[in-house]
Amino acid sequence: MDLFNQFVLAGAVLLLLAILASALSYRIGMPLLLVFLAVGMLAGEDGPGGILFDDSGIAYTMGSVALAVILLDGGLNTRSDSFRAGLRPASVLATVGVLVTCVVTGLFAAWMLDFGLLEGMLVGAVVGSTDAAAVFALLHAKGLALKQRVSATLEIESGSNDPMAALLTIALIELILSGQSTPGWETLGLFVQQMGLGLVAGLGGGWLLVRLVNRLPLERGMYPMLVLAGGLALYSLTTVLGGSGFLAAYLAGVVVGNSAPRESTNILQVHNGLVWLAQIAMFLMLGLLASPSDLLEHAPAALAIALVLMFVARPLAVALCLLPFHFPWREQVFIAWVGLRGAVPIILALFPLLAGVPEAALILDVAFFVVLISLTVQGWTIPALARHLRLEVPPAPMPTERFDLASAPAGGHAFFGYRLNADGQFIGRPASALRLPGEARLLTVLRDGLALVPEAAGELAAGDTLYVLANEADSAALGDLLTAPRAPAYLDKRQFYGDFILNGDSIMSNVAAQYGLPLPPEMSDLTLEAFIARKLPGVPVVGDRVRLGKLEFVVRAIVDGRIRQVGLRIPTHLVDVP
Repeated sequence: MDLFNQFVLAGAVLLLLAILASALSYRIGMPLLLVFLAVGMLAGEDGPGGILFDDSGIAYTMGSVALAVILLDGGLNTRSDSFRAGLRPASVLATVGVLVTCVVTGLFAAWMLDFGLLEGMLVGAVVGSTDAAAVFALLHAKGLALKQRVSATLEIESGSNDPMAALLTIALIELILSGQSTPGWETLGLFVQQMGLGLVAGLGGGWLLVRLVNRLPLERGMYPMLVLAGGLALYSLTTVLGGSGFLAAYLAGVVVGNSAPRESTNILQVHNGLVWLAQIAMFLMLGLLASPSDLLEHAPAALAIALVLMFVARPLAVALCLLPFHFPWREQVFIAWVGLRGAVPIILALFPLLAGVPEAALILDVAFFVVLISLTVQGWTIPALARHLRLEVPPAPMPTERFDLASAPAGGHAFFGYRLNADGQFIGRPASALRLPGEARLLTVLRDGLALVPEAAGELAAGDTLYVLANEADSAALGDLLTAPRAPAYLDKRQFYGDFILNGDSIMSNVAAQYGLPLPPEMSDLTLEAFIARKLPGVPVVGDRVRLGKLEFVVRAIVDGRIRQVGLRIPTHLVDVP
């Protein structure tokens, strides 16, 4: 019992240190996952903590379960409209892209490490996939509001490319151990089995989870646990049957998250905490598993492999895979740079160690070093690069608080709380005179700890919190009215979208005549939506720009795949628009 308590104490202290260290990371911009990994390494055998942990079997098991939780949460937060913008390019990146990255990196690793061709390719397969935990954590923790085509492609790719990397790793291990030199048809069959079972289990299991959540009368706190248990059951069952459990968990999350089941907000909030716990635990454990002294021994070769991966293999794979989809060059550069490596390469590097591949220890050290370089160099520079490439869009206004009504149907009415900033447009206006969109009704104003009815609240002031009963459909309009997101000047909505808002169904001949724009005769009968869609090479997303004369049309709102609002911007100076 004393030994067990010591384990609990050590785990709790590590968890507390990781959380406290994360506060520092916000100040200096350090990627959180790198903080957790560093704390684990400092607590390990070569650090001040001196904790000896070298059980690769436990590390693989715990890491896989944690990754399944992370992918489930990633699916819960992936909106269905993201698939419209990013499914096809992400699917190609998740398969062909991983293969290209594996080949290019593997060829260089074989030469650099003096490995055989198959062993070099095994290194490429291990580090060939982007990591969902790293991508989700860095994009969300940094608060980046990216163009949807970019964010959707990155998130869907990172959530679905693990099966390809795992398949290549397993196939290469089998070839090495059997003494063969080329894969057979069974490799293709294994790929179809992995992807097929993962797809069927994920979609079918997600559908079943939604039905259970909506029909079972449970305590409020049980619904997030039901989704968690269902997601982990799908992961393990699919894995046992020979499919990709990671893909099944991710797709189940997508189905549940987009079906708006009962207690959906509660489910998302609880899973947000669970996924941080999973990420902290996974990276702490992987940090404990690492031996910094071994990493330093192979640092020059591992650094060279990491640089080739970041600056040659990943960009080449992105350029080839996105060629049919006509992504602007700025977006390609960013997607290539956000090919983050995290826990997945380390977990995959445990495969050859567990299988008894002779070079397994060196492969694990290389994977660790590649992850450290990726999180440090790429993770630290993502916000600056997004700003430099002009891929950010103004953040969507969000309520300070939200409370779903237990008896209301999913997507129905809820209480929304909005805290007023000093620059809010309703400051100084009587609360009782507010005109809110749709069916929204102001119920109370919280001021200095007092809950005031609108008639008694008087003039609104900065710091007031307005509690509104509204339908989900009116939440976006409410946010625009009641919140003023504190964003950098270059993301100010008027500066970003322009001073004028046009409807997507406006006729181009009328728009051109109103603003004196040059318009080809064949486009005069088009709607503004059709004109923009014709000018853009791919699926339009919010933030896309089309220039006509000296003015810019900026896509401002898309609803159900249709361009509903377009900003008309008069640039102070002409800039290149992708």
